[in-house]
Amino acid sequence: MPLYNSRGINVYVKLLNQRYPHVNIREVLNYAKMAPYEVADQAHWFTQKQINRFYEKCVQLSGNENIAREAGRYAATPELVGALEQVVFGQISPSRAYELIGKTAYSYARSSRYKTKKISSSSVEITAIQEEGVVEKLYQCQNRIGLFEAIAMGYTSQLPQIEHPECVFKGDKCCRYIITWEKTAFYVWKRVRNISTPLSFFLLLICFFLKPHLALAILLPVLLIIVLGLSRIVDFLEKKELRSSLNMLRDSTDKLLEQIDINYNNTTITNEIGQSISRRTTIDDVLDKVIQISQKRLNYDRYLILLADKDKTRLAFRTGFGYSQEYISILTNTTFNLDRPDSKGTFVVSFREQKPFLINDINEIEENLSPRSLLFAKKLGTLSFVCCPIICDGDSIGVLAVDNIKSKKILVQSDMSLLMGIASVIGISIRNAELMEGRERQYRSILQVLAASIDARDPLTAGHSEKVTEYSLGICDEMGLARDYREMIRVAALLHDYGKLGVPDSILKKPGELTKEEYHIVQTHAQKTKEILEEINFEGILSQVPQIAGSHHEKLDGSGYPDGLTGEAIPLGARIIAVADFFEAITAERHYRGPMPVEEALELLNKESEKHFDSKIVAAFIQFFKKNYLKKFYGRNEFS
Repeated sequence: MPLYNSRGINVYVKLLNQRYPHVNIREVLNYAKMAPYEVADQAHWFTQKQINRFYEKCVQLSGNENIAREAGRYAATPELVGALEQVVFGQISPSRAYELIGKTAYSYARSSRYKTKKISSSSVEITAIQEEGVVEKLYQCQNRIGLFEAIAMGYTSQLPQIEHPECVFKGDKCCRYIITWEKTAFYVWKRVRNISTPLSFFLLLICFFLKPHLALAILLPVLLIIVLGLSRIVDFLEKKELRSSLNMLRDSTDKLLEQIDINYNNTTITNEIGQSISRRTTIDDVLDKVIQISQKRLNYDRYLILLADKDKTRLAFRTGFGYSQEYISILTNTTFNLDRPDSKGTFVVSFREQKPFLINDINEIEENLSPRSLLFAKKLGTLSFVCCPIICDGDSIGVLAVDNIKSKKILVQSDMSLLMGIASVIGISIRNAELMEGRERQYRSILQVLAASIDARDPLTAGHSEKVTEYSLGICDEMGLARDYREMIRVAALLHDYGKLGVPDSILKKPGELTKEEYHIVQTHAQKTKEILEEINFEGILSQVPQIAGSHHEKLDGSGYPDGLTGEAIPLGARIIAVADFFEAITAERHYRGPMPVEEALELLNKESEKHFDSKIVAAFIQFFKKNYLKKFYGRNEFS
């Protein structure tokens, strides 16, 4: 099994940290099943499968398909090669530097051995021979080429010419590279000076022994002039080349600073979006916040998000900005089929292959698009666009795409890198929201079952808890109560009668009036409700549920139970449920009486106001009831 040293992975990690700060290194390592301590340990070795997965995720998150070649160049930079090796390389020729490949820190793999042959003073041949049974990937060949380029760049300001006549990925037995670098004028004249200086000294020495006067009078001045002249030429060319290098370095520095600024802004935007949507608990909330920030912070004319359905058979438009109502209609009524292997649409391919696309001229890919996809693009007026897959835990869940039709701003690699970073944050947040929504559905279903288990004991009371909950929430809406408080009321209302599980059926279903003792037993259900619900680990605002559910029979004048609370001492939520519970009970059929007509029930509720019930809550309930039920029952909105 081929093994690869962790130093090679370290190069990629440092490259990503410096030039692609938006990439989550931990996500890359997790995908490749590598631990950070293994990467840090330069004596650790990884398998080919791990290396392949690492590279695959690097390309996906960075959006750079040539990152292997870039990493090869980066491996020969001073910060990675080391100060000592850099000094050593500076004192030798390029051909000697290439001979050191395989013998120095550049040797990352046990899967290949290198042979270097000098062809000329400015050309070498390097052969990488794979060990038997080893199958490397094309990106590893590109990584070598990047490294070869970087070594030559340490001696000359121009890229070397690299021929690759043999390659294992073309069916050859080995990878053979012929590297030729340009000899600069400074290099040639320096060699001439270095050779002429000892020769001049040797010639002068011979002449001195033969003809001392001639040597001192004529030959010495001539040789000094020649050596000094060569030194001046070399000095001039050296300064010229140094100025050229400084200008090149200045340009590179400016570009690097520009790229750092772009990366910083991209990272800032990605973090801002991540922090803003990480606390969202529903997918709609996540998407709304993404669009809100993206429209404010990103410089794109149009932006859209497509998400896959649960079966991953189609992509559908979920949200976006910059599109007219006409285009929104086109997007809404268009689906992208994921279950067709022959589909060539860019969105589908991006989703399926988890691959980003940067297209600056849609005509360039016209031949690769299906007629339907091409027609769709033309309908939207798309000319150029960036498309990125939204991925979480290795699974595609959607697609993010942007384009410019007004500003005509050209889309570049940094745009794709930014959007890949944003897409990964969206993917994580959507997955978290899905988990939260799943937990919420599970939580609500458990509450419904608990509430139904109370009502199921008697067909006449079936649906009582749900109806009380509906009325209670209507009161909350009329009073403009906060969303989280409303949710707490919903839970308390659903479970307000849970203590009745401790009341015998003979009492609950008794057709006639209850005795004083029986009525007292029924009253105990409020305290039992509180005690049972206190056993549930409610958190946050829901911690009020046991107290509120257990106090729904308290009355303003203190005549209620179980604690005889009065006025404001009764929790607001309990006062709300009390009104809803009272009205539902008197308008529903029971074993010992029939349902009270709605008009009479509302009059009775008004009559009990201030004495037993909070008048503001009663008014809110009546307002809610008029809006939602009177027309249904009587075909009108007001009483006669």
